[in-house]
Amino acid sequence: MLPLRHFLLAIQFFTRIPITGRLADWVGFSPAMLRASAAHFPGVGWVVGGLSAAVFYGLWLALPAQPAAPWVAAVACTVFSVLLTGAFHEDGLADLVDGLGGSLNRERALDIMKDSRVGTYGALALVLAVAAKVALLVLLAQAGGAWLAALALFAAHVTSRLMPLFVIRTLAHVGDTPQSKSKPLAETIAVAGLLAGLLWWVLAMALAGWLLPGAPWALAVVASLMGMGWMWRLLHRRLQGFTGDGLGATQQVSEVCFYLGLALAL
Repeated sequence: MLPLRHFLLAIQFFTRIPITGRLADWVGFSPAMLRASAAHFPGVGWVVGGLSAAVFYGLWLALPAQPAAPWVAAVACTVFSVLLTGAFHEDGLADLVDGLGGSLNRERALDIMKDSRVGTYGALALVLAVAAKVALLVLLAQAGGAWLAALALFAAHVTSRLMPLFVIRTLAHVGDTPQSKSKPLAETIAVAGLLAGLLWWVLAMALAGWLLPGAPWALAVVASLMGMGWMWRLLHRRLQGFTGDGLGATQQVSEVCFYLGLALAL
């Protein structure tokens, strides 16, 4: 039952889904448990991606068969996913881009990331990331149908939440650790945790492949890996490690790259 408690703790930490009352008491909390819950980041993708895909596909079926329909569905499911997660990863992307764009000095960049205000660099990054997601989902729906776009949503959310685990495993946590949101994640993820995350991902991709076997899922995953690799290099070069904001930005970049890789493969 311990893995289930870790999974529910990850849901509680990374989404706005309420885990309260007796259920919260049963799940419990400690820094060690939160650190162990990192193995279930892709499991959170199952929930967020699955529900977002349902919103997209449901609206596609309900809306009139007009050219604007995929745009409405793509915007609506994006809004839904942001509300469901509390813009957790989008906030990380904005903070990281503000920091790295605001100063070439490592320490100054880390200080900027702690500022809750969003600057020009961060705002621009958010606009571009959201626009890219919406546009690519529409393109996928137009090129391969609504079912492909819905499954891409699901698979992208799971895959993009696997990618930060490789960053945690291979880079050191940096910054003001005692005050950091990612303090419980500062220690490297264990091999068993990484394998658990991979299991979540393998099951998701197997499901996507079974539901739509003709889609070029492998190329989408490769593109997501390339996005993660680019973020890894950026974090290593500019910060010599990762922050919580860096993990959120890695998820966002990997998600966009998944959609882009799938669209290019089509």
